[in-house]
Amino acid sequence: MNLVGLQNWLDNASFAILFLTMLLYWVGAAFPTLSATAALGTAGMAIANLCIATLLGARWIEAGYFPLSNLYESLFFLTWGITTIHLIAENTSRSRLVGVVTAPVAMGIAAFATLTLPSEMQVAEPLVPALKSNWLMMHVSVMMLSYAALMVGSLLAIAFLVVTRGQNIQLQGSSVGTGGYRSNGYRLQKAGELISQPQTSLGDNNGFARFESNKNGNSNTAVLGAAIATPIQNQQSTIPNSEPLSPQRLSLAETLDNISYRIIGLGFPLLTIGIIAGAVWANEAWGSYWSWDPKETWALITWLVFAAYLHTRITRGWQGRSPAILAASGLVVVWICYLGVNLLGKGLHSYGWFF
Repeated sequence: MNLVGLQNWLDNASFAILFLTMLLYWVGAAFPTLSATAALGTAGMAIANLCIATLLGARWIEAGYFPLSNLYESLFFLTWGITTIHLIAENTSRSRLVGVVTAPVAMGIAAFATLTLPSEMQVAEPLVPALKSNWLMMHVSVMMLSYAALMVGSLLAIAFLVVTRGQNIQLQGSSVGTGGYRSNGYRLQKAGELISQPQTSLGDNNGFARFESNKNGNSNTAVLGAAIATPIQNQQSTIPNSEPLSPQRLSLAETLDNISYRIIGLGFPLLTIGIIAGAVWANEAWGSYWSWDPKETWALITWLVFAAYLHTRITRGWQGRSPAILAASGLVVVWICYLGVNLLGKGLHSYGWFF
C-alpha cells in the first residue's frame, strides 16, 4: 500500500472509529450501569488519535514538510488535538461526560475533512514561498493546539450549563478561590456587602466584621471591613421555583467546572504564544508584525474573550454559570476565527477558502 492509499484508509478509519466511539459514550450516558462503555470509549479515542497521528506522519513523509499547509491537514490536526486534550481531561476528571461532548465534535470535524472537502483540497501540494519557513510548524501547530484546548474547555462549560439546567448554584472546593479566599463550603461576601441575619459573631470572624445599628435601631446587619464567611444552608439555585439539583448533579457540575477552567487555562497560554510567534513570522515574511488581516483580528477577539474568562475566574472570583456562559460564547468565537474566516472571506491566512 503506497502512502496515498494509506492516507485514504486512515482518514476513513478515523471517521469510523470516532463515530463508534461517540455512540459508545452516548449509550454509556443513557445507561450508566453499562460501565464497560467508558473503557471502550477511551480506547476508541486513543485508537483514533493514533490513526490520525499516523495519517499526519504519512503526509509529512510524502510532502516533506509539516502537514499544516491546507484546510484538510489542519482539520485532521485539530481533530488529533481534540482527542489528545480529551484523553487528558477524561483521565483527570474520571467522567464519561467528557466524551459525550467531545466525541461528536471530533467525529464531525473528521467527517467534514473526509467526506465534504473536494478531493483537490485533500492533496498535498508544494508550499508557496511565504510558507517555506520553520515558523509553519512553530506557529500553526501551537495555534491549532490552542484551538483544540479552548474548544474542549468551552464544550465542558456547555456541559456544565446543561447539567445544572442553567441554574446559578454555589460551588464548593472549586479550582480557584474568590478573590484570594476559598469557599470550602462557605459563601464569601465582598467588602461593603450587606448581610441580613448574619450567621457569625464578632468572636468568630477574626475582626473582619462589625455590627452597626440601622436607622430603626436594629443591629441585624453586618457591614464588612474585609470579608466574612456565612455557612451555605442549601447549595441550590437562587432562581425561584427551580427544581433542586441532586447531589450527583452537583458533584458532576463541580467536576465539569473545575476541568473546564483547567483546560482553558492550558489553551490560553498556547494561544498567546501562537499569536506572538505568528507576529514574528509575519514580520519576516511580509515586513509587518500586525496587518489587521481578518484572521489576526479574530485571533485577537478570541484572546480577549478567554482573557476575560480567566480574569473573572482568577481576579473576580466568579464561578458557575456566569463564567460558563462566557466560555460557551468563546466556542463560537474560536470557530469563527478558525473556520469562518477561511470560508467566508479572503486574506493572508485564507489557505482554506474555497467559495
